[in-house]
Amino acid sequence: MVRHPGGRLNRARKYPGAAPASPAAGHEPASDAGGSPERHRERPGRPRGPLARAWTWLTEPLPAPPERLRRGPLRADAFGSPLRSARLTSQLGIALGIAFGVCFLTGVYSHVLQHPPGWLPLPTRPAGLYRFTQGLHVATGLATVPLLGAKLWSVHPRLFAWPPVRSLVHAAERLTVAILVGAALFQVVSGVLNVARWYAPMPFFFTAGHYWVAWVAVGALISHIGVQLPVVRDALRRQKVSTVAGRLTRRRSGDTEPARREFLLAVGVAAGVITVTTLGQTVRWLSPIGLLAPRRPGTGPQGLPVNATADSAGVRDAALDPAYRLTVTGPDRTVRLSLAELAALPQHTTVLPIACVEGWSSVGTWTGVRLKDLLALIGADPGTCAAEIESLQAGGRYRTSTVETPADDRTLIALRLGGEPLAVDHGFPARLIAPNRPGVLQTKWVGRITVRSAS
Repeated sequence: MVRHPGGRLNRARKYPGAAPASPAAGHEPASDAGGSPERHRERPGRPRGPLARAWTWLTEPLPAPPERLRRGPLRADAFGSPLRSARLTSQLGIALGIAFGVCFLTGVYSHVLQHPPGWLPLPTRPAGLYRFTQGLHVATGLATVPLLGAKLWSVHPRLFAWPPVRSLVHAAERLTVAILVGAALFQVVSGVLNVARWYAPMPFFFTAGHYWVAWVAVGALISHIGVQLPVVRDALRRQKVSTVAGRLTRRRSGDTEPARREFLLAVGVAAGVITVTTLGQTVRWLSPIGLLAPRRPGTGPQGLPVNATADSAGVRDAALDPAYRLTVTGPDRTVRLSLAELAALPQHTTVLPIACVEGWSSVGTWTGVRLKDLLALIGADPGTCAAEIESLQAGGRYRTSTVETPADDRTLIALRLGGEPLAVDHGFPARLIAPNRPGVLQTKWVGRITVRSAS
């Protein structure tokens, strides 16, 4: 028996034909006193460097919770259905993403109109632009109700996958999905409550909460799209590739495909019915079938709907006071005009819509004094200034509003609607009416106009 210098038996000498000793056979090569580089070489596949080790730590599976904790919707067979598929979920996701995109863009436009930045000139033409965008916003938002419900149903098993968290990276991904689902439900529910004008369940100011959560929803949606885009792309292919017994076979969707198409059709019909039966609050010729419309275009005093009445605003006595005067104040001069003096000024008539954030709108024929003519009485240049309109109301978020473009010929301090004096609920004795402006900024019961420098 022959020994190696390192002390091992030379199996090749003792057993002819045996494989020589090697690291692959479980033996280490001989090394000198200083150690061999082979002895300290990293094994293939082992992470190298701190970043690689950190990534391995983040993606390392966490201990799975015991199976006995699965109850209700957490059960593996809860709400099972053969209709679910990646393709169905992707199709619903695309429709929902488009709807959310439309709602986000129109909602941001509404916010900008209500809180106009001084550096951004806002258009006054077309006069009914806000009427269109806000009607589209509300109609699309209501259409997301069946879309969101169907989408959540299609991914239900994944929402309650077991174990709920597989690694730290998986936990971060699920947290993003939870934020997206929560924000989407908040937007839909709060929007429906606002359309119904039921604010008791919302302990916050609707427009502020709805606006800021919209940014959260869109951010989570963009992140979700970035993660799921490859899955959606593969799911939308006409043919799928599957591996069976180690062989690639191409197969088309099974017998459930017609049922999935019928399911998508039912969701689309539900969204369409909700949209059509709601648009009656914006489009007058659809009002006969506006079964779900909270407002009808032709209802209310003088044929226009009303949100805030004189009694609810607490201004009835001030509005009907014979001593009423409209005060117009500038840097150097102030004038006070009675209702009779306002009526004696040159009168102008225009046809403009009242469009509310709840989605309803209605067109009226308004007659009154142009705002720029009132500013001219105090020597103000309407092309270089802005006008702050103040209501007789004692308080309220929309007690005042600012007209950044008072030189527009269609911006009036209206005294009449449809040829008749304004009803008190429509702003008697005088109200602001201007093109492309949210209804909450068409200030009613105007008591004071103050000229200030344009931003």
